[in-house]
This record gives sequence, C-alpha cells and structure tokens, in this order.
Amino acid sequence: MYHPPFISPLNFVFKGLFCCLLLDCRLQMCESLRCSDNPRRLGDCVPRISVFQGAVSALQGGKVSEQVDCVVVGAGVVGLAAARALALAGRQVMVLEAAEAIGTGTSSRNSEVIHAGIYYPKGSLKAQLCVQGRQQLYDYCAERGIAHQRCGKLIVATHEDQREQLQAIAARAAANGVDDLRWLEASEAMAMEPALQCVAALHSPSTGIIDSHSLMLALQGDLENAGGMVVCHASVREAAVAPDGIWLRTSDGTALTARAVVNAAGLHAPALAACIQGLAPQFVPRAFYAKGSYFTLSGRAPFSRLIYPVPEAAGLGVHLTLDLGGQAKFGPDVQWVDDPYDLQVDPARAEGFYAEIRRYWPALADRALSPGYAGMRPKISGPGEPAADFVIQGPDLHGVPGLVQLLGIESPGLTSCLAIGKRVACLLQP
Repeated sequence: MYHPPFISPLNFVFKGLFCCLLLDCRLQMCESLRCSDNPRRLGDCVPRISVFQGAVSALQGGKVSEQVDCVVVGAGVVGLAAARALALAGRQVMVLEAAEAIGTGTSSRNSEVIHAGIYYPKGSLKAQLCVQGRQQLYDYCAERGIAHQRCGKLIVATHEDQREQLQAIAARAAANGVDDLRWLEASEAMAMEPALQCVAALHSPSTGIIDSHSLMLALQGDLENAGGMVVCHASVREAAVAPDGIWLRTSDGTALTARAVVNAAGLHAPALAACIQGLAPQFVPRAFYAKGSYFTLSGRAPFSRLIYPVPEAAGLGVHLTLDLGGQAKFGPDVQWVDDPYDLQVDPARAEGFYAEIRRYWPALADRALSPGYAGMRPKISGPGEPAADFVIQGPDLHGVPGLVQLLGIESPGLTSCLAIGKRVACLLQP
C-alpha cells in the first residue's frame, strides 16, 4: 500500500482505530505500514524532557498523544511471542519495530537450534524457560506445521581431561530436569557418527533445529488474528513514566501513551531502558556485544546430528549445526566488539575455525569453509565476567506500573520464546 512520504504509519493506524471505534468494528491490520524515514538503530536516545506533563506540548506540530493498551517494542522472536501471548490474553497489542520487517536482528542471525536446557545454572531463568519452552516449541511447531527436526546432538570431549567437564554438564542437565541425556564412550559415539573423533560424548536426543523465520511468521499470524498489529519503521526515541501509563515517542514524532509496555528490543533493550524517564538507573544494565561468526561447508557434511564441543567462555564453542536441508555451518565463535552493527565475517578467522573443528572432525579438508554470516549476542555481562542470566523485570521489581523489560535475552532465547511470552503475560495481568 502506498503512503505519501509525509504520512506516518502510526498516524495512519490511529486514524483507522478512531474510525473503527466510531463504527464499533474490529480493527484489521494493514498488510504493509511504512513511514517516511528509515532509522538505522533504536539507540542514541537522548531524552529531551524530564516530566510527562510537558511532553504533549513539546511535540512537534502540536501532536496529541494517542492512548493505546499494550505496546511491545521489538519484533524479534521474543517480542512477537510476548505480543502473541498478550493478544491471546485479550489485550490490544501493537508491536513497534525499528527495522523494515520482523526478525531482522539477532532472531535471523543465530544457529536456529532448539536447545534442551543442558548448560545453564540450576534455578536460573535460562534453565527454567529453556526446559519449559523447548516442549512448548515442539508442540507449537507440530500444531502450526512449522518446519523443524528433532535431530539430536552430541556434546563431545576431544581429550581425556575434558571428561570431568562433560560429567559436570551431565549433572547440570539432570538438575535442570533434562532427563534424556545418555553418556557415550568413544566407540558408541563414533558408531553413531563415523566421521567423529572423541574420547566420550553426551547424546541429547531432544535437541533440534527449526526454521526460525517460519516460526516468527506464525507468531505474527497469531498476533494479528487476535487483533494485534506490527508496525515497522517505528523506532522509539523517547519514553517517560506518566500518570496514566508510559509515554512513547517514535522517530517520526508520533506520541503514544500505553497502559503496558514490553521492552523486547534485543540488542538495544538497555538503550531503550536508558530512555525511560522515571525508571531508576539501577534497572538499566550496560550492554555488551559478543559477535559470533559462522562459516559454511562446501559440500555435504558426513554428520546427521549436531556436534558441539565442550563449552568455552561466553559461548558454546565452534559447533557444527545442520540446517533443514542438511547443509552444515560452523560457529559461532566469540569476538567482543563495540559496534552492534559489526556483522561482517572476517575471512581470516577461518584459520581458527579449522583448528577448532579438526579437534572433533580431523578429516575436514583445506579450503572447505567459506565465510557465512555473523550474529550478535545481546550480552549484559562483559569479557571475563560470569555469563548473566536472562533479566525479566516486572512492575514488582522496578516499581513502574505496566512496564516489563526483557534484557540480555541471548541463547536460549529462541527456544524459550513461548515460555518468555507466557511469563510476560502473567506479569501484565490487569
């Protein structure tokens, strides 16, 4: 649908809402909503007002703040799952996405793995929500016909002094409620995967792979069928706690006041939190960025399962992942960077990949790897620090009615998305 350059998609939406309310009809989502500018990022938010009372008068052109029920900022897999859960609970939900389409950030630059819940500390949100979310996700995929495969994975020790670490992983998995891991000696593991070299392994049959884009489209479909909508090219630049909700202002000047706001901005969630006037600074973590590069394999891999080495600092090691077509990719590695948009793969990093992969696949041929793509982990703990848990802040924690913040939602965020969505809906029950 064509919109003249001066018309904001949010203004278009609110005119439609007003007309539909007058006619007592249900609002239907426009297939395509676009605004005149194309903001690159959600960050760089410098609040220009300190109290809500001055917000409306400060708006360019004298625009009036529109009243809405729920706003979810960010249309990645977690934001869409949260929006879906809220819409199915009866809330009127609008998702604001800074990019041109859903799921263009971390949600589309990962390994597309359904994790079992093996690695995370007992009692952590990562452990709880991954174990809950994994089964919910398998059920949802089966119900919606989303392409996926429960292919399983092997976690491999490649030398004797890693056996103890592998045993610790098994114990942690059991503590998290993952009850289907099986210990394999070298002969058993290499009988399953003849190209593999290891001294021992753990077999996780409940690990799988998924078409993440199809998942996000299904979540968006459920949201829209429940009366919600996604608005793209809608970057939030200012926010303030208000007497009647949370005031937001987008990059085109549109102002909203929402009864509930979910900060699901992924890499930019800490920057958005810092924009919220009235939110105490102790609830705004510092953002760190851990880049992960992937290299793809030319030709078909001789493996039918995912192969993971024992984990390394800040990541799960350079592992072998298969896509639904059987094509193999390796990664991600860990590279701490300052720019969340630094997504170019350096071909020189292939040398380190060959060394890591050959620990468990010695027959990897020279020049078999090509630069693939890179993703960015939305960290809230930095180099040398223990990995932070998911942070889900509700009103009971920070004291701001109607605000839920999702911070540091890195892996296993994809696996956990439906469980996170349910948690958000519970926190925002009227």
